[in-house]
Amino acid sequence: MSDLKRTPLRDFHAAHGGRLVDFAGWEMPVQYRSILEEHKAVRRTAGLFDVSHMGEVDVRGPQAGAFLNYLVTNDVAKLHPGRVLYSPMCYPSGGVVDDLLVYMHGPEDYFLCINAGNIDKDLAWIHQQAAAFKVTVTDRSADYAQLAVQGPKAAAIVQSLTGAKLATVKYYHFVEGTVAGVHCLISRTGYTGEDGFELYHAAGDATELAAALLKAGQPHGMELAGLGARDSLRLEAGYPLYGHEITQDISPLTAGLGWTVKLDKGADFIGRDALVAEKQNGAKQKIVFFKTGDRRIVRAETPVLGPDGAVVGRVVSGTLSPVLNEAIGSALVTTAAAAQPLAVDIRGARLNLHLVKPPFVELKKSS
Repeated sequence: MSDLKRTPLRDFHAAHGGRLVDFAGWEMPVQYRSILEEHKAVRRTAGLFDVSHMGEVDVRGPQAGAFLNYLVTNDVAKLHPGRVLYSPMCYPSGGVVDDLLVYMHGPEDYFLCINAGNIDKDLAWIHQQAAAFKVTVTDRSADYAQLAVQGPKAAAIVQSLTGAKLATVKYYHFVEGTVAGVHCLISRTGYTGEDGFELYHAAGDATELAAALLKAGQPHGMELAGLGARDSLRLEAGYPLYGHEITQDISPLTAGLGWTVKLDKGADFIGRDALVAEKQNGAKQKIVFFKTGDRRIVRAETPVLGPDGAVVGRVVSGTLSPVLNEAIGSALVTTAAAAQPLAVDIRGARLNLHLVKPPFVELKKSS
Protein backbone atom coordinates (compact mmCIF):
# COMPACT_ATOMS: atom_id res chain seq x y z
CA MET A 1 0.00 0.00 0.00
CA SER A 2 3.03 2.25 -0.45
CA ASP A 3 1.29 4.34 -3.12
CA LEU A 4 -1.67 5.19 -0.88
CA LYS A 5 -2.07 8.57 0.81
CA ARG A 6 -1.62 8.59 4.57
CA THR A 7 -3.08 10.73 7.32
CA PRO A 8 -0.74 12.09 10.02
CA LEU A 9 -2.08 9.33 12.28
CA ARG A 10 -1.05 6.36 10.14
CA ASP A 11 1.68 5.22 12.55
CA PHE A 12 -0.63 5.85 15.53
CA HIS A 13 -3.15 3.42 14.00
CA ALA A 14 -0.51 0.77 13.37
CA ALA A 15 0.82 1.10 16.93
CA HIS A 16 -2.70 0.58 18.32
CA GLY A 17 -3.48 -2.50 16.25
CA GLY A 18 -5.44 -0.86 13.47
CA ARG A 19 -6.04 -3.07 10.40
CA LEU A 20 -5.13 -0.75 7.54
CA VAL A 21 -6.89 -0.95 4.18
CA ASP A 22 -7.25 1.06 0.97
CA PHE A 23 -10.17 3.48 1.33
CA ALA A 24 -10.67 5.96 -1.53
CA GLY A 25 -6.91 5.99 -2.13
CA TRP A 26 -6.06 6.41 1.57
CA GLU A 27 -4.43 3.92 3.92
CA MET A 28 -6.99 3.90 6.74
CA PRO A 29 -7.95 1.66 9.68
CA VAL A 30 -11.04 -0.42 8.96
CA GLN A 31 -11.05 -1.73 12.53
CA TYR A 32 -8.93 -2.19 15.67
CA ARG A 33 -10.29 -4.96 17.90
CA SER A 34 -13.71 -5.59 16.36
CA ILE A 35 -16.15 -3.63 14.19
CA LEU A 36 -18.97 -4.99 16.33
CA GLU A 37 -17.43 -3.81 19.61
CA GLU A 38 -16.37 -0.44 18.17
CA HIS A 39 -19.91 0.15 16.90
CA LYS A 40 -21.44 -0.76 20.27
CA ALA A 41 -18.96 1.46 22.11
CA VAL A 42 -20.10 4.49 20.10
CA ARG A 43 -23.76 3.74 20.88
CA ARG A 44 -23.08 3.07 24.58
CA THR A 45 -20.14 5.31 25.51
CA ALA A 46 -17.85 6.79 22.85
CA GLY A 47 -15.58 6.10 19.90
CA LEU A 48 -12.56 7.98 18.54
CA PHE A 49 -12.27 8.18 14.74
CA ASP A 50 -9.54 9.52 12.47
CA VAL A 51 -11.26 11.43 9.66
CA SER A 52 -8.19 13.34 8.55
CA HIS A 53 -8.64 12.05 5.00
CA MET A 54 -11.55 14.46 4.53
CA GLY A 55 -10.91 17.57 2.45
CA GLU A 56 -10.98 21.16 3.71
CA VAL A 57 -11.47 24.29 1.61
CA ASP A 58 -11.45 28.01 2.44
CA VAL A 59 -13.89 30.20 0.49
CA ARG A 60 -13.29 33.90 1.12
CA GLY A 61 -14.16 37.22 -0.44
CA PRO A 62 -16.93 39.81 -0.76
CA GLN A 63 -19.17 37.42 -2.69
CA ALA A 64 -18.37 34.26 -0.71
CA GLY A 65 -21.89 33.89 0.69
CA ALA A 66 -23.60 34.54 -2.64
CA PHE A 67 -21.26 32.11 -4.37
CA LEU A 68 -21.88 29.31 -1.91
CA ASN A 69 -25.64 29.86 -2.08
CA TYR A 70 -25.36 29.38 -5.85
CA LEU A 71 -23.08 26.35 -5.43
CA VAL A 72 -25.20 24.28 -3.02
CA THR A 73 -28.89 23.40 -2.71
CA ASN A 74 -29.40 24.37 0.94
CA ASP A 75 -29.75 28.00 2.08
CA VAL A 76 -26.36 29.45 3.00
CA ALA A 77 -28.00 32.84 3.65
CA LYS A 78 -29.51 31.37 6.84
CA LEU A 79 -26.05 30.89 8.36
CA HIS A 80 -24.46 33.15 10.97
CA PRO A 81 -20.94 32.97 12.42
CA GLY A 82 -20.58 29.74 14.40
CA ARG A 83 -23.17 27.82 12.40
CA VAL A 84 -22.66 24.71 10.24
CA LEU A 85 -24.82 23.74 7.25
CA TYR A 86 -25.14 20.32 5.60
CA SER A 87 -25.86 20.43 1.88
CA PRO A 88 -25.58 18.55 -1.38
CA MET A 89 -23.74 20.27 -4.24
CA CYS A 90 -25.38 19.41 -7.55
CA TYR A 91 -24.73 19.30 -11.27
CA PRO A 92 -27.18 21.11 -13.59
CA SER A 93 -28.82 17.69 -14.10
CA GLY A 94 -29.76 17.56 -10.40
CA GLY A 95 -27.31 14.74 -9.75
CA VAL A 96 -24.93 15.17 -6.83
CA VAL A 97 -21.30 16.29 -7.14
CA ASP A 98 -20.81 15.72 -3.40
CA ASP A 99 -22.40 16.37 -0.02
CA LEU A 100 -20.50 18.69 2.27
CA LEU A 101 -20.48 20.86 5.38
CA VAL A 102 -20.37 24.67 5.17
CA TYR A 103 -18.92 26.53 8.18
CA MET A 104 -19.42 30.29 8.51
CA HIS A 105 -16.65 32.23 10.26
CA GLY A 106 -17.87 35.60 8.98
CA PRO A 107 -19.70 37.26 6.06
CA GLU A 108 -16.66 36.90 3.79
CA ASP A 109 -15.08 33.83 5.37
CA TYR A 110 -16.39 30.26 4.98
CA PHE A 111 -14.85 26.83 5.39
CA LEU A 112 -15.97 23.63 3.64
CA CYS A 113 -15.48 19.98 4.57
CA ILE A 114 -15.72 17.65 1.56
CA ASN A 115 -15.49 13.89 1.08
CA ALA A 116 -12.04 12.32 0.79
CA GLY A 117 -12.70 10.42 -2.43
CA ASN A 118 -14.04 13.56 -4.12
CA ILE A 119 -11.39 16.14 -3.20
CA ASP A 120 -9.85 16.59 -6.67
CA LYS A 121 -13.21 16.47 -8.46
CA ASP A 122 -14.83 18.85 -5.99
CA LEU A 123 -12.00 21.37 -6.13
CA ALA A 124 -12.07 21.45 -9.94
CA TRP A 125 -15.85 21.94 -9.87
CA ILE A 126 -15.75 24.65 -7.18
CA HIS A 127 -12.95 26.58 -8.95
CA GLN A 128 -14.88 26.39 -12.22
CA GLN A 129 -18.07 27.76 -10.67
CA ALA A 130 -16.19 30.44 -8.68
CA ALA A 131 -14.82 32.14 -11.79
CA ALA A 132 -17.83 34.47 -12.06
CA PHE A 133 -17.67 35.58 -8.39
CA LYS A 134 -15.34 37.76 -6.32
CA VAL A 135 -14.04 34.91 -4.18
CA THR A 136 -10.85 33.00 -3.53
CA VAL A 137 -10.96 29.22 -3.14
CA THR A 138 -8.04 27.62 -1.29
CA ASP A 139 -7.42 23.91 -0.79
CA ARG A 140 -6.45 23.45 2.88
CA SER A 141 -6.71 19.65 2.94
CA ALA A 142 -3.00 19.05 3.60
CA ASP A 143 -2.98 21.58 6.45
CA TYR A 144 -5.66 19.91 8.55
CA ALA A 145 -6.16 16.70 10.46
CA GLN A 146 -9.56 15.84 11.89
CA LEU A 147 -10.55 13.65 14.82
CA ALA A 148 -14.13 12.74 15.70
CA VAL A 149 -15.28 11.81 19.21
CA GLN A 150 -18.77 10.32 18.97
CA GLY A 151 -21.16 8.83 21.50
CA PRO A 152 -23.12 9.62 24.69
CA LYS A 153 -19.89 10.27 26.63
CA ALA A 154 -18.25 12.38 23.88
CA ALA A 155 -19.08 15.75 25.42
CA ALA A 156 -17.73 14.75 28.85
CA ILE A 157 -14.50 13.42 27.31
CA VAL A 158 -13.80 16.50 25.18
CA GLN A 159 -14.91 18.86 27.97
CA SER A 160 -12.28 17.36 30.28
CA LEU A 161 -9.59 18.64 27.89
CA THR A 162 -10.89 22.11 27.01
CA GLY A 163 -11.92 25.36 28.64
CA ALA A 164 -14.54 25.92 25.94
CA LYS A 165 -18.07 25.65 27.34
CA LEU A 166 -19.34 22.77 25.23
CA ALA A 167 -22.80 22.80 26.80
CA THR A 168 -23.42 26.09 24.98
CA VAL A 169 -22.42 24.63 21.59
CA LYS A 170 -25.61 23.39 19.95
CA TYR A 171 -25.87 20.66 17.30
CA TYR A 172 -24.47 21.93 13.98
CA HIS A 173 -22.66 24.81 15.66
CA PHE A 174 -18.95 25.30 16.32
CA VAL A 175 -16.46 27.27 18.39
CA GLU A 176 -12.71 27.66 18.30
CA GLY A 177 -10.58 26.77 21.29
CA THR A 178 -7.85 24.51 22.58
CA VAL A 179 -8.32 20.83 23.31
CA ALA A 180 -5.44 19.25 25.25
CA GLY A 181 -3.43 22.36 24.38
CA VAL A 182 -4.09 21.98 20.62
CA HIS A 183 -5.95 24.75 18.80
CA CYS A 184 -9.10 23.28 17.24
CA LEU A 185 -12.24 24.18 15.41
CA ILE A 186 -14.65 22.32 17.71
CA SER A 187 -17.70 21.28 15.68
CA ARG A 188 -20.76 19.60 17.22
CA THR A 189 -21.33 17.39 14.20
CA GLY A 190 -20.74 13.79 13.23
CA TYR A 191 -21.62 10.83 11.04
CA THR A 192 -22.89 8.34 13.61
CA GLY A 193 -26.23 9.74 14.77
CA GLU A 194 -24.86 10.17 18.28
CA ASP A 195 -23.81 13.34 20.05
CA GLY A 196 -20.20 14.23 19.45
CA PHE A 197 -17.57 16.58 18.15
CA GLU A 198 -15.36 16.79 15.07
CA LEU A 199 -12.06 18.50 15.87
CA TYR A 200 -10.23 20.20 12.99
CA HIS A 201 -6.61 21.01 13.86
CA ALA A 202 -3.14 21.40 12.39
CA ALA A 203 -1.87 18.18 10.85
CA GLY A 204 1.29 18.28 12.96
CA ASP A 205 -0.74 18.17 16.18
CA ALA A 206 -2.76 15.06 15.31
CA THR A 207 -0.79 12.41 17.21
CA GLU A 208 -0.57 14.52 20.36
CA LEU A 209 -4.32 15.24 20.31
CA ALA A 210 -5.29 11.63 19.52
CA ALA A 211 -3.19 10.34 22.43
CA ALA A 212 -4.73 12.87 24.83
CA LEU A 213 -8.28 12.05 23.72
CA LEU A 214 -7.67 8.32 23.99
CA LYS A 215 -6.27 8.71 27.51
CA ALA A 216 -9.17 10.94 28.59
CA GLY A 217 -11.69 8.57 27.07
CA GLN A 218 -10.45 5.32 28.56
CA PRO A 219 -12.17 5.79 31.98
CA HIS A 220 -15.43 6.32 30.05
CA GLY A 221 -15.02 3.14 27.98
CA MET A 222 -14.13 4.92 24.75
CA GLU A 223 -12.77 2.72 21.95
CA LEU A 224 -10.69 3.55 18.92
CA ALA A 225 -13.04 3.06 15.96
CA GLY A 226 -12.35 2.44 12.29
CA LEU A 227 -14.13 2.85 8.97
CA GLY A 228 -16.10 -0.38 9.42
CA ALA A 229 -17.95 0.94 12.46
CA ARG A 230 -18.27 4.37 10.86
CA ASP A 231 -20.19 2.80 7.97
CA SER A 232 -22.49 0.61 10.07
CA LEU A 233 -23.20 3.54 12.40
CA ARG A 234 -24.09 5.93 9.59
CA LEU A 235 -26.37 3.34 7.98
CA GLU A 236 -28.19 2.69 11.29
CA ALA A 237 -28.70 6.47 11.46
CA GLY A 238 -29.96 6.58 7.86
CA TYR A 239 -27.22 8.93 6.66
CA PRO A 240 -26.25 8.91 2.96
CA LEU A 241 -22.81 7.94 1.69
CA TYR A 242 -21.62 9.47 -1.57
CA GLY A 243 -21.43 6.81 -4.27
CA HIS A 244 -24.25 4.85 -2.62
CA GLU A 245 -27.43 6.76 -1.62
CA ILE A 246 -26.34 9.87 -3.56
CA THR A 247 -24.40 9.90 -6.82
CA GLN A 248 -24.15 11.93 -10.02
CA ASP A 249 -27.25 9.97 -11.10
CA ILE A 250 -29.18 10.05 -7.79
CA SER A 251 -30.52 13.49 -6.88
CA PRO A 252 -31.12 14.74 -3.33
CA LEU A 253 -34.88 14.45 -3.92
CA THR A 254 -34.58 10.84 -5.06
CA ALA A 255 -32.39 10.17 -2.02
CA GLY A 256 -34.99 11.53 0.42
CA LEU A 257 -32.94 14.65 1.18
CA GLY A 258 -35.63 17.09 0.11
CA TRP A 259 -35.12 19.02 3.36
CA THR A 260 -31.71 20.11 2.03
CA VAL A 261 -33.10 21.44 -1.26
CA LYS A 262 -34.40 25.00 -0.80
CA LEU A 263 -36.15 25.70 -4.09
CA ASP A 264 -37.57 28.94 -2.69
CA LYS A 265 -34.48 30.34 -0.99
CA GLY A 266 -34.57 33.50 -3.11
CA ALA A 267 -31.43 32.67 -5.08
CA ASP A 268 -30.75 30.55 -8.13
CA PHE A 269 -28.50 27.55 -7.62
CA ILE A 270 -26.88 24.89 -9.78
CA GLY A 271 -29.39 22.11 -10.49
CA ARG A 272 -32.45 24.09 -9.45
CA ASP A 273 -34.33 23.75 -12.75
CA ALA A 274 -33.83 19.99 -12.84
CA LEU A 275 -34.88 19.62 -9.19
CA VAL A 276 -37.99 21.80 -9.71
CA ALA A 277 -38.97 19.54 -12.62
CA GLU A 278 -38.33 16.41 -10.56
CA LYS A 279 -40.48 17.73 -7.72
CA GLN A 280 -43.30 18.73 -10.06
CA ASN A 281 -43.28 15.55 -12.14
CA GLY A 282 -42.40 13.13 -9.36
CA ALA A 283 -39.19 11.12 -9.13
CA LYS A 284 -39.12 7.89 -11.13
CA GLN A 285 -37.02 6.22 -8.45
CA LYS A 286 -36.47 6.60 -4.73
CA ILE A 287 -34.08 5.48 -2.03
CA VAL A 288 -35.72 3.24 0.58
CA PHE A 289 -34.28 1.78 3.79
CA PHE A 290 -34.97 -1.77 4.90
CA LYS A 291 -34.34 -4.47 7.45
CA THR A 292 -34.79 -8.20 6.89
CA GLY A 293 -35.26 -9.99 10.21
CA ASP A 294 -32.28 -12.12 9.14
CA ARG A 295 -28.54 -11.84 9.88
CA ARG A 296 -27.41 -12.49 6.30
CA ILE A 297 -26.01 -9.22 4.93
CA VAL A 298 -27.62 -7.96 1.72
CA ARG A 299 -24.70 -6.62 -0.30
CA ALA A 300 -24.71 -3.54 -2.52
CA GLU A 301 -25.77 -4.25 -6.13
CA THR A 302 -28.05 -7.12 -5.10
CA PRO A 303 -31.16 -6.94 -7.33
CA VAL A 304 -34.39 -5.96 -5.57
CA LEU A 305 -37.43 -7.98 -6.66
CA GLY A 306 -41.10 -7.04 -6.83
CA PRO A 307 -44.01 -9.36 -5.93
CA ASP A 308 -43.84 -11.07 -9.34
CA GLY A 309 -40.08 -11.63 -9.14
CA ALA A 310 -39.25 -8.85 -11.62
CA VAL A 311 -36.24 -6.68 -10.86
CA VAL A 312 -37.43 -3.25 -9.63
CA GLY A 313 -34.17 -1.85 -8.30
CA ARG A 314 -30.88 -2.59 -6.56
CA VAL A 315 -29.40 -2.46 -3.09
CA VAL A 316 -27.00 0.47 -2.64
CA SER A 317 -25.82 -0.16 0.95
CA GLY A 318 -26.03 -3.17 3.24
CA THR A 319 -24.61 -4.24 6.57
CA LEU A 320 -25.41 -6.05 9.80
CA SER A 321 -26.80 -3.79 12.50
CA PRO A 322 -24.90 -4.68 15.69
CA VAL A 323 -27.68 -3.13 17.77
CA LEU A 324 -30.60 -4.90 16.04
CA ASN A 325 -28.59 -8.03 15.22
CA GLU A 326 -30.14 -8.19 11.76
CA ALA A 327 -29.29 -7.08 8.26
CA ILE A 328 -30.19 -3.51 7.29
CA GLY A 329 -29.65 -1.55 4.13
CA SER A 330 -30.87 0.87 1.51
CA ALA A 331 -31.99 0.37 -2.06
CA LEU A 332 -32.78 2.42 -5.15
CA VAL A 333 -36.14 1.20 -6.50
CA THR A 334 -38.83 2.47 -8.83
CA THR A 335 -41.23 4.77 -7.04
CA ALA A 336 -44.19 2.56 -7.93
CA ALA A 337 -42.46 -0.53 -6.51
CA ALA A 338 -41.73 1.20 -3.19
CA ALA A 339 -45.39 0.77 -2.24
CA GLN A 340 -45.33 -2.97 -2.93
CA PRO A 341 -43.75 -5.95 -1.12
CA LEU A 342 -40.04 -6.16 -1.96
CA ALA A 343 -37.54 -8.98 -1.62
CA VAL A 344 -34.03 -10.09 -2.51
CA ASP A 345 -32.58 -13.47 -3.39
CA ILE A 346 -29.64 -14.49 -1.18
CA ARG A 347 -28.06 -17.66 -2.56
CA GLY A 348 -31.42 -19.14 -3.52
CA ALA A 349 -33.30 -17.96 -0.42
CA ARG A 350 -35.92 -15.25 -0.80
CA LEU A 351 -35.67 -12.59 1.92
CA ASN A 352 -38.45 -10.06 2.33
CA LEU A 353 -37.42 -6.43 2.79
CA HIS A 354 -39.29 -4.62 5.55
CA LEU A 355 -39.17 -0.92 4.72
CA VAL A 356 -38.49 1.44 7.60
CA LYS A 357 -38.04 5.16 8.07
CA PRO A 358 -34.57 5.71 9.55
CA PRO A 359 -33.00 5.94 12.00
CA PHE A 360 -33.09 2.20 12.66
CA VAL A 361 -32.21 2.72 16.34
CA GLU A 362 -32.89 5.36 18.97
CA LEU A 363 -30.27 8.11 18.76
CA LYS A 364 -29.09 10.50 21.43
CA LYS A 365 -27.56 13.35 19.45
CA SER A 366 -27.51 16.82 20.97
CA SER A 367 -30.27 19.27 20.06
